[in-house]
Amino acid sequence: MEKILIVKAGGTFADYAAERGDFEDWAAAGMGLAEHGWTSVNAQAGEPLPDPTEFAGAVITGSHDMVTDALPWIAETSAWVRRAVEAGLPLFGICFGHQLMADALGGRADYHPAGLEIGTADITRTRASSEDPLFRDLPEVFPGHVTHAQTALRLPEGAVLLATGSHDPHQAFRVGENAWGVQFHPEFDAPAILEYIARREPDLTASGRDAAAIRATVRDTPDSASLLKRFADYCLAR
Repeated sequence: MEKILIVKAGGTFADYAAERGDFEDWAAAGMGLAEHGWTSVNAQAGEPLPDPTEFAGAVITGSHDMVTDALPWIAETSAWVRRAVEAGLPLFGICFGHQLMADALGGRADYHPAGLEIGTADITRTRASSEDPLFRDLPEVFPGHVTHAQTALRLPEGAVLLATGSHDPHQAFRVGENAWGVQFHPEFDAPAILEYIARREPDLTASGRDAAAIRATVRDTPDSASLLKRFADYCLAR
């Protein structure tokens, strides 16, 4: 029960991962976990997900896949999310993980009607977040790195909206006592989001977006990043 599970729903670009590690490595580092304090299961590759009761908590990573792709591994991970919530396992879903959790628990994920959000965005806490163990000590507005085409269009019934933004109204939510989803990327640092902007620049330019203006939004996100450590501390203190 002392380990945290990282559910690998996807990875970054292969050449970039070879240089800097992959999503699971970034999440573990953000949580401040030693090598023996976490384990990863590659759900995207079809590895079986373990009994939720064997872990102190679980993080579900981002992915370059989409929730609406309806791939077998996505359906299996959705079913596991429901079992984990029923078992009371603390969950923390990031970007794709956030959307998957929303969809699995009765909401709906799909493409954002306003298109891609990328860069560093202002995340605004809701009033309800003042009672949340992860969000209550954060500034009212803090920056978070974002890169997503899909979103949680509808949150599950009874979900608590914790943070919003100018592009995406559902930047963070909680279901029950301890299942959180965040649309932004607390595991990304500024070089990582700049890499994503660079990789997408041809598409951004083709769609009339100003890549230079998007790059100019990028700044450090210490408050966003702190959520991973807050989540790990919450899990290990239970």
